[in-house]
Amino acid sequence: MTKLLHIDSSILGDHSAGRALAAEVIAHFKAKEVALEVTYRDVVAQPLPHLDFELFSQQGKDIPADAPRREDHLESAQVLAEFEAADIIVVASPLYNFGVPSQLKAWIDRFMVAGRTFRYVPTGIEGLVGQKKIVLVGTRGGIYEAGTPAAAFEHDVSYLKAVFASLGQQDVTAIIAEGLSRNGGANREAILAAAKEKIAAL
Repeated sequence: MTKLLHIDSSILGDHSAGRALAAEVIAHFKAKEVALEVTYRDVVAQPLPHLDFELFSQQGKDIPADAPRREDHLESAQVLAEFEAADIIVVASPLYNFGVPSQLKAWIDRFMVAGRTFRYVPTGIEGLVGQKKIVLVGTRGGIYEAGTPAAAFEHDVSYLKAVFASLGQQDVTAIIAEGLSRNGGANREAILAAAKEKIAAL
């Protein structure tokens, strides 16, 4: 059975274009495989504590019953297990102040574990999790595509691509809807329609 991990990170709830597009992606994969097993994590509704030394020091290790902050450690272990088990990972990430939401960064910090999901080698970093299908859903109010004046300020999808590339992931697709707030949102529906066409082609 194929396992899909779905991550939402927009603070806008039902008003989020990214959440809506990610739901379209999930529906697309469900239509292709009825028995698809989906694990859903909303890192805004159920935020993870930001990584600190206590959590970092225990990553990938067995958690003693008397460990300080045991529940936080167990949640971190659950995030790591979800990531490792997934065959498909769908991440919806809006561009906030030129980067990923801080809640999403906290999630990333739980599965980037040296010696578990990657290791350092003479040539750099080598992934240890096998190949997965990655779909990134990026939403932006402005225009940041390559060749535009603001391109250098986009550290959302480009950052996520770097994260997954560091783990050796080769099957990474980005569905990007940008310019959603330009001209008072006049082109919003057309932009979303174009993104849905890309989803249908997955």
